[in-house]
Amino acid sequence: MEPEIVVDYPLVIGENPLWHLDEKKVYWIDIHTGRIFRYDPKSGEHEQFYEGGIVGGFTTQEDGSLLLFMENGSIKILKNGKPSTVIEEIPEERESRFNDVIADPEGRVFCGTMPGKDHQASLYRLDRDGSITKILSGIGLSNGMGFTPDRKHMYHTDSPNRKIYLFDYDSKSGTLKNRRVFVSVPENEGVPDGMTVDKQGFVWSARWDGGCLVRYTPDGKEDLRINFPAKKVSSVTFGGEDYMDIYVTTAGGDKRSIEGHGAGALFRIRPEIQGIQEFRSKITL
Repeated sequence: MEPEIVVDYPLVIGENPLWHLDEKKVYWIDIHTGRIFRYDPKSGEHEQFYEGGIVGGFTTQEDGSLLLFMENGSIKILKNGKPSTVIEEIPEERESRFNDVIADPEGRVFCGTMPGKDHQASLYRLDRDGSITKILSGIGLSNGMGFTPDRKHMYHTDSPNRKIYLFDYDSKSGTLKNRRVFVSVPENEGVPDGMTVDKQGFVWSARWDGGCLVRYTPDGKEDLRINFPAKKVSSVTFGGEDYMDIYVTTAGGDKRSIEGHGAGALFRIRPEIQGIQEFRSKITL
Protein backbone atom coordinates (compact mmCIF):
# COMPACT_ATOMS: atom_id res chain seq x y z
CA MET A 1 0.00 0.00 0.00
CA GLU A 2 3.06 2.26 0.19
CA PRO A 3 3.03 4.93 -2.58
CA GLU A 4 5.95 4.55 -5.00
CA ILE A 5 7.35 7.45 -7.02
CA VAL A 6 7.49 6.29 -10.65
CA VAL A 7 8.30 9.63 -12.33
CA ASP A 8 9.94 12.36 -10.27
CA TYR A 9 9.22 15.52 -12.24
CA PRO A 10 8.74 18.38 -9.72
CA LEU A 11 5.57 19.67 -11.41
CA VAL A 12 3.84 22.82 -10.21
CA ILE A 13 0.34 21.33 -10.64
CA GLY A 14 0.52 17.73 -11.77
CA GLU A 15 -3.01 16.68 -12.71
CA ASN A 16 -5.40 14.52 -14.74
CA PRO A 17 -3.64 11.12 -14.78
CA LEU A 18 -5.28 8.93 -17.44
CA TRP A 19 -4.46 5.48 -18.79
CA HIS A 20 -4.13 5.46 -22.58
CA LEU A 21 -5.63 2.14 -23.61
CA ASP A 22 -3.99 1.95 -27.06
CA GLU A 23 -0.48 2.88 -25.95
CA LYS A 24 -0.59 1.19 -22.53
CA LYS A 25 0.84 4.35 -20.99
CA VAL A 26 -0.15 6.83 -18.29
CA TYR A 27 -0.66 10.41 -19.47
CA TRP A 28 -0.78 13.46 -17.18
CA ILE A 29 -0.31 17.23 -17.28
CA ASP A 30 1.29 20.20 -15.55
CA ILE A 31 -1.59 22.67 -15.80
CA HIS A 32 -0.05 26.13 -15.93
CA THR A 33 2.98 25.23 -18.04
CA GLY A 34 0.79 23.45 -20.59
CA ARG A 35 3.07 20.41 -20.61
CA ILE A 36 1.80 16.87 -21.20
CA PHE A 37 3.75 13.78 -20.12
CA ARG A 38 3.51 10.03 -20.58
CA TYR A 39 4.98 7.02 -18.78
CA ASP A 40 5.39 3.46 -20.04
CA PRO A 41 5.28 1.08 -17.06
CA LYS A 42 6.58 -1.82 -19.15
CA SER A 43 9.84 -0.11 -20.13
CA GLY A 44 10.03 2.49 -17.36
CA GLU A 45 10.53 5.21 -19.98
CA HIS A 46 8.84 8.57 -19.62
CA GLU A 47 8.82 11.87 -21.48
CA GLN A 48 7.31 15.29 -21.92
CA PHE A 49 5.92 15.20 -25.45
CA TYR A 50 3.90 18.42 -25.72
CA GLU A 51 3.98 22.01 -24.47
CA GLY A 52 1.40 24.66 -25.34
CA GLY A 53 -1.18 26.85 -23.63
CA ILE A 54 -2.65 26.11 -20.21
CA VAL A 55 -4.35 22.69 -20.11
CA GLY A 56 -6.81 22.18 -17.26
CA GLY A 57 -7.82 18.65 -18.26
CA PHE A 58 -8.09 16.20 -21.13
CA THR A 59 -9.77 13.03 -22.35
CA THR A 60 -8.69 10.43 -24.88
CA GLN A 61 -10.69 10.22 -28.08
CA GLU A 62 -11.77 6.98 -29.77
CA ASP A 63 -8.90 7.28 -32.27
CA GLY A 64 -6.32 7.77 -29.50
CA SER A 65 -5.92 11.53 -29.92
CA LEU A 66 -6.28 13.84 -26.93
CA LEU A 67 -9.10 16.31 -26.35
CA LEU A 68 -7.63 19.30 -24.48
CA PHE A 69 -9.65 21.63 -22.27
CA MET A 70 -7.76 24.89 -21.93
CA GLU A 71 -7.90 28.51 -20.82
CA ASN A 72 -10.65 30.94 -21.92
CA GLY A 73 -13.02 28.02 -22.57
CA SER A 74 -10.91 26.81 -25.50
CA ILE A 75 -11.17 23.13 -26.51
CA LYS A 76 -8.77 21.47 -28.97
CA ILE A 77 -8.01 18.03 -30.38
CA LEU A 78 -4.31 17.12 -30.22
CA LYS A 79 -3.46 14.60 -32.91
CA ASN A 80 0.03 13.77 -34.17
CA GLY A 81 1.39 16.72 -32.18
CA LYS A 82 -0.90 19.25 -33.87
CA PRO A 83 -3.89 20.93 -32.17
CA SER A 84 -7.17 21.53 -34.04
CA THR A 85 -9.81 23.82 -32.56
CA VAL A 86 -13.22 22.51 -31.51
CA ILE A 87 -14.26 25.67 -29.60
CA GLU A 88 -12.20 28.86 -29.80
CA GLU A 89 -13.51 30.35 -26.55
CA ILE A 90 -16.47 30.70 -24.23
CA PRO A 91 -17.03 34.45 -23.66
CA GLU A 92 -17.96 33.91 -20.00
CA GLU A 93 -14.69 32.03 -19.40
CA ARG A 94 -12.28 34.54 -20.98
CA GLU A 95 -10.66 35.19 -17.59
CA SER A 96 -10.91 31.59 -16.40
CA ARG A 97 -9.95 28.11 -17.53
CA PHE A 98 -11.25 24.58 -17.58
CA ASN A 99 -10.34 22.32 -14.69
CA ASP A 100 -11.30 18.67 -14.26
CA VAL A 101 -13.13 16.86 -17.10
CA ILE A 102 -14.56 13.40 -17.76
CA ALA A 103 -15.96 11.58 -20.78
CA ASP A 104 -19.31 9.89 -20.26
CA PRO A 105 -20.46 6.45 -21.55
CA GLU A 106 -21.82 8.01 -24.75
CA GLY A 107 -18.68 9.97 -25.60
CA ARG A 108 -19.81 13.39 -24.39
CA VAL A 109 -17.58 15.29 -21.94
CA PHE A 110 -18.54 16.94 -18.68
CA CYS A 111 -16.07 19.79 -18.23
CA GLY A 112 -15.84 22.08 -15.21
CA THR A 113 -14.22 25.48 -14.80
CA MET A 114 -12.41 27.59 -12.28
CA PRO A 115 -14.20 30.66 -10.87
CA GLY A 116 -13.60 33.97 -12.64
CA LYS A 117 -13.16 37.46 -11.17
CA ASP A 118 -16.87 38.19 -11.26
CA HIS A 119 -18.54 34.77 -11.31
CA GLN A 120 -18.35 31.36 -9.71
CA ALA A 121 -17.34 28.19 -11.49
CA SER A 122 -19.58 26.25 -13.86
CA LEU A 123 -20.04 22.75 -15.23
CA TYR A 124 -20.56 22.34 -18.96
CA ARG A 125 -21.47 19.39 -21.14
CA LEU A 126 -19.70 19.10 -24.49
CA ASP A 127 -21.82 17.03 -26.86
CA ARG A 128 -20.46 14.81 -29.61
CA ASP A 129 -21.21 17.37 -32.34
CA GLY A 130 -18.98 19.94 -30.61
CA SER A 131 -21.81 22.00 -29.12
CA ILE A 132 -21.48 23.02 -25.48
CA THR A 133 -24.14 23.64 -22.82
CA LYS A 134 -23.81 25.03 -19.30
CA ILE A 135 -25.60 22.62 -16.99
CA LEU A 136 -24.56 23.87 -13.53
CA SER A 137 -23.52 27.26 -12.17
CA GLY A 138 -22.76 28.69 -8.73
CA ILE A 139 -19.97 26.17 -8.07
CA GLY A 140 -17.05 27.16 -5.86
CA LEU A 141 -14.53 25.32 -8.08
CA SER A 142 -15.53 22.40 -10.30
CA ASN A 143 -13.38 19.33 -9.72
CA GLY A 144 -13.24 15.52 -9.82
CA MET A 145 -16.04 13.48 -11.37
CA GLY A 146 -16.91 9.82 -11.82
CA PHE A 147 -19.72 7.40 -12.68
CA THR A 148 -21.19 4.57 -10.66
CA PRO A 149 -20.62 1.13 -12.23
CA ASP A 150 -24.30 0.87 -13.23
CA ARG A 151 -23.94 4.22 -15.09
CA LYS A 152 -27.07 5.58 -13.41
CA HIS A 153 -25.32 8.18 -11.22
CA MET A 154 -22.48 10.67 -11.51
CA TYR A 155 -20.25 12.17 -8.81
CA HIS A 156 -19.07 15.79 -8.92
CA THR A 157 -16.66 17.54 -6.55
CA ASP A 158 -16.98 21.17 -5.45
CA SER A 159 -13.62 21.81 -3.80
CA PRO A 160 -14.10 25.08 -1.83
CA ASN A 161 -17.44 23.80 -0.52
CA ARG A 162 -15.63 20.61 0.55
CA LYS A 163 -18.30 18.34 -0.89
CA ILE A 164 -18.61 15.46 -3.32
CA TYR A 165 -22.13 15.39 -4.75
CA LEU A 166 -24.09 12.56 -6.32
CA PHE A 167 -26.50 13.11 -9.23
CA ASP A 168 -28.97 10.92 -11.06
CA TYR A 169 -27.53 10.59 -14.56
CA ASP A 170 -29.37 9.79 -17.80
CA SER A 171 -26.94 8.37 -20.38
CA LYS A 172 -29.39 8.87 -23.27
CA SER A 173 -29.82 12.61 -22.75
CA GLY A 174 -26.72 13.45 -20.72
CA THR A 175 -28.82 15.21 -18.07
CA LEU A 176 -28.07 15.43 -14.36
CA LYS A 177 -30.71 15.86 -11.66
CA ASN A 178 -31.49 15.28 -7.99
CA ARG A 179 -28.22 16.53 -6.52
CA ARG A 180 -27.42 15.35 -3.00
CA VAL A 181 -24.31 15.27 -0.81
CA PHE A 182 -22.29 12.05 -1.00
CA VAL A 183 -19.42 13.17 1.27
CA SER A 184 -18.61 16.32 3.26
CA VAL A 185 -14.91 16.73 4.02
CA PRO A 186 -13.97 18.22 7.43
CA GLU A 187 -12.03 21.49 7.31
CA ASN A 188 -8.86 20.09 8.85
CA GLU A 189 -8.49 17.26 6.30
CA GLY A 190 -7.57 19.09 3.11
CA VAL A 191 -9.75 19.84 0.09
CA PRO A 192 -11.37 17.17 -2.13
CA ASP A 193 -9.79 17.30 -5.59
CA GLY A 194 -9.68 14.72 -8.43
CA MET A 195 -11.38 11.35 -8.05
CA THR A 196 -12.17 8.01 -9.67
CA VAL A 197 -14.42 5.00 -9.07
CA ASP A 198 -13.22 1.40 -8.82
CA LYS A 199 -14.87 -1.80 -10.08
CA GLN A 200 -16.67 -2.32 -6.76
CA GLY A 201 -18.18 1.16 -6.93
CA PHE A 202 -15.95 2.62 -4.21
CA VAL A 203 -14.89 6.25 -4.64
CA TRP A 204 -11.25 7.37 -4.47
CA SER A 205 -10.79 11.09 -3.67
CA ALA A 206 -7.48 12.97 -3.75
CA ARG A 207 -6.91 15.51 -0.96
CA TRP A 208 -5.30 18.83 -1.89
CA ASP A 209 -3.42 20.07 1.19
CA GLY A 210 -4.49 16.87 2.94
CA GLY A 211 -1.54 14.73 1.79
CA CYS A 212 -3.66 11.65 1.21
CA LEU A 213 -5.97 9.59 -0.95
CA VAL A 214 -9.26 8.48 0.63
CA ARG A 215 -11.44 5.55 -0.46
CA TYR A 216 -15.16 5.69 0.32
CA THR A 217 -17.77 2.95 0.28
CA PRO A 218 -20.73 3.44 -2.10
CA ASP A 219 -22.75 4.79 0.83
CA GLY A 220 -20.15 7.45 1.68
CA LYS A 221 -18.25 5.91 4.59
CA GLU A 222 -14.45 6.14 4.73
CA ASP A 223 -12.92 2.74 3.98
CA LEU A 224 -9.21 3.44 3.49
CA ARG A 225 -6.71 6.30 3.71
CA ILE A 226 -3.26 6.34 2.09
CA ASN A 227 -0.76 9.06 2.99
CA PHE A 228 1.76 10.62 0.59
CA PRO A 229 5.02 12.57 1.01
CA ALA A 230 3.32 15.53 -0.69
CA LYS A 231 0.70 17.85 0.79
CA LYS A 232 -1.12 18.51 -2.48
CA VAL A 233 -2.49 15.19 -3.75
CA SER A 234 -4.37 16.28 -6.86
CA SER A 235 -5.90 13.37 -8.79
CA VAL A 236 -6.08 9.61 -9.28
CA THR A 237 -6.76 6.99 -11.96
CA PHE A 238 -6.50 3.24 -12.45
CA GLY A 239 -4.18 1.80 -15.08
CA GLY A 240 -2.17 -1.21 -16.14
CA GLU A 241 -3.37 -3.96 -18.44
CA ASP A 242 -5.65 -5.36 -15.71
CA TYR A 243 -6.40 -1.98 -14.08
CA MET A 244 -4.82 -3.11 -10.82
CA ASP A 245 -2.42 -0.15 -10.57
CA ILE A 246 -3.40 3.25 -9.20
CA TYR A 247 -1.59 6.33 -10.49
CA VAL A 248 -1.69 9.53 -8.43
CA THR A 249 -0.59 13.05 -9.35
CA THR A 250 0.64 15.68 -6.92
CA ALA A 251 1.47 19.40 -6.98
CA GLY A 252 3.86 21.82 -5.32
CA GLY A 253 7.08 20.63 -6.96
CA ASP A 254 8.37 24.20 -7.12
CA LYS A 255 8.23 24.40 -3.29
CA ARG A 256 9.31 20.99 -2.08
CA SER A 257 10.81 22.29 1.16
CA ILE A 258 7.28 23.31 2.15
CA GLU A 259 5.11 20.88 0.19
CA GLY A 260 6.99 17.63 0.86
CA HIS A 261 9.83 15.75 -0.85
CA GLY A 262 7.41 13.98 -3.24
CA ALA A 263 5.56 17.13 -4.30
CA GLY A 264 4.92 17.26 -8.04
CA ALA A 265 5.81 13.60 -8.65
CA LEU A 266 3.72 10.83 -10.21
CA PHE A 267 3.04 7.97 -7.77
CA ARG A 268 1.82 4.40 -8.15
CA ILE A 269 0.01 2.19 -5.63
CA ARG A 270 -0.79 -1.51 -5.99
CA PRO A 271 -3.54 -2.20 -3.42
CA GLU A 272 -4.96 -5.42 -4.98
CA ILE A 273 -8.13 -3.54 -5.88
CA GLN A 274 -9.29 -3.44 -9.49
CA GLY A 275 -10.39 -0.33 -11.34
CA ILE A 276 -12.26 0.12 -14.60
CA GLN A 277 -11.40 1.78 -17.89
CA GLU A 278 -12.38 5.43 -18.18
CA PHE A 279 -14.71 6.29 -21.04
CA ARG A 280 -13.42 7.87 -24.24
CA SER A 281 -14.70 11.06 -25.79
CA LYS A 282 -16.24 10.97 -29.27
CA ILE A 283 -16.15 14.64 -30.23
CA THR A 284 -16.10 15.58 -33.91
CA LEU A 285 -14.86 18.83 -35.48
